[in-house]
Amino acid sequence: MQLPFLKKKKEKTTLELEFKPEEILIKDIVAPPSVEISQNYLKLGERFSKTFFIFSYPRYLSTGWMSPVINLSHPLDIAFHIHPIDSRTILKQLRKKITEVEAELIERKEKGLIRDPILETAYKDIEGLRDALQTASERVFRLGVYITIYGDTKKELRDVETKLRSILESRLIYLKPTYLREKQGFLSTAPYGLDQILVHIPMNTDPLSSIFPFVSPDLSANEGVLCGINKHNNSLVLFDRFTLENANSVCFAKAGSGKSYALKLEVLRYLMQDVSCIIIDPENEYQFLADAVAGSFFNISLTSAHHLNPFDLPKPREDEKTENVLRSNVINLVGLMRIMLGGLSPEEDAIIDRALSETYAAKDITPDSDPSTWPEKIPLMSDFQTVLEGMEGTESLIERVRKFTTGSFAPFFNNPSNIQMDKDLLVFGIRDMEDELRPIAMFIVLRYIWNQVRSSLRKRILLVDEAWWIMQTEEGASFLFGICKRARKYWLGVSTITQDVSDFMKSDYGKPIITNSSLQLLMKQSPATIDFVQKTFNLTEGEKYLLLECDVGEGIFIAGQKRVAIKVIASYAEDQIITSSPEEVKKIKEAKKRLR
Repeated sequence: MQLPFLKKKKEKTTLELEFKPEEILIKDIVAPPSVEISQNYLKLGERFSKTFFIFSYPRYLSTGWMSPVINLSHPLDIAFHIHPIDSRTILKQLRKKITEVEAELIERKEKGLIRDPILETAYKDIEGLRDALQTASERVFRLGVYITIYGDTKKELRDVETKLRSILESRLIYLKPTYLREKQGFLSTAPYGLDQILVHIPMNTDPLSSIFPFVSPDLSANEGVLCGINKHNNSLVLFDRFTLENANSVCFAKAGSGKSYALKLEVLRYLMQDVSCIIIDPENEYQFLADAVAGSFFNISLTSAHHLNPFDLPKPREDEKTENVLRSNVINLVGLMRIMLGGLSPEEDAIIDRALSETYAAKDITPDSDPSTWPEKIPLMSDFQTVLEGMEGTESLIERVRKFTTGSFAPFFNNPSNIQMDKDLLVFGIRDMEDELRPIAMFIVLRYIWNQVRSSLRKRILLVDEAWWIMQTEEGASFLFGICKRARKYWLGVSTITQDVSDFMKSDYGKPIITNSSLQLLMKQSPATIDFVQKTFNLTEGEKYLLLECDVGEGIFIAGQKRVAIKVIASYAEDQIITSSPEEVKKIKEAKKRLR
């Protein structure tokens, strides 16, 4: 007999079970909403996947041959299935195989046939492997390599497949898709440890070790300067920029990321190797470095005692013709006048070109004159104005030039040069120059430096900080690019630094300057510009996020085809010389005062 209250309890339990919500397991969260299995792809939700297996390898495998595949900027699943084989079984098979090959070689020799290099090579390889297996210095394994690629569309899947094939087939490594076995292929590359494809290639220990994909790049040389620490393996990044096809470099980083610190450190270390360094400093932050190493600091401003005459001429080298030196100088001066005078019409351009030649001729500086007498006769801006006053249709030009001869700009632009470049470190500070005159001042400083570099051959580095200032005008950008392009012939390495790649690349000469620089240093970037940087320097997704998240003094160092994640480090003594931190600079100055 069933009691009534027990019956009600039973009914309640049944109702609770019927309406109880199902538990949500982890597999319900990670599983795709649907799976479509086709003969040549899988569709997991809205994404497509396709699996391949490697079926053929070349005779020799280089170390890290899988690294380009690992570094593809596409999601991949790669599985290595390695199955050991008993050495006694392999030795029996090799004994049988070598007997067959040796018999064929003897038969060909008896018949008088020409030698077969393939058979002879196979005989040597089998004998070598037998010896290695017999002494237990080698083992043999069955290797299966399976790769699954992904894409949002079938077209993207084909594009990734094309890239994958081109990388591997360039190394004589061939793969096939797992037609009609896409499910098994997908599971074989999933982290289950399952090998459902079972396509294996016998491989001994030596070539098998080359498949290890995580090979860290190395940039250590026997000469050069210490650039920093390789973050991949904590090795030293030792490099000499003068060993490359050109010694130019570019450095891009946001403010406060340590780019000036890194370049100061490089300058300091190259100075110790008797390399002369010249710096264009827009913020006068290299003055402390110049004082520390007994260099020269020139304050370039309208009220400064240091002057640079735009009309200065380089001293012709033995292999240069004087007429070529004069012609090149006049062409550069026309570009400078375009900036100084706010642009020129075609007629004014022609007048300026003729007036400049006549200005030099009036001082007896001609292709037929003796170049050794030129320094005593160099004209000034006022001489150029005098020549313009004697020409017709130059009223507008004279009014604009007068600002640089008798106006407020005259103290800097209308005086002979009084700068001596006899020190190993030369710094031209332009912080106190008015903003509207900074591009002009940088152009004049660059021209003066370039004339000195051409006059005497010596290993030098020219560092242009905040290069976007001179890149604001087409003439300035063109002149900087011309220096970068010709620097190698004069044993010069040009370093350009800027905060914003997009500003730098707005000029038509931005990209050519980068491509003419064998070294690139990328430090911390802002999220607003990282996509542009990634496209410009062909960065992987991993490198992109490294530049977003790295600390001060860290970045990516690119030398030719090699690139490493780098951390710039300095000794205590070096740090005291090159630091630009306001707090540290204040402490150092106070310490010096106490010592006095």
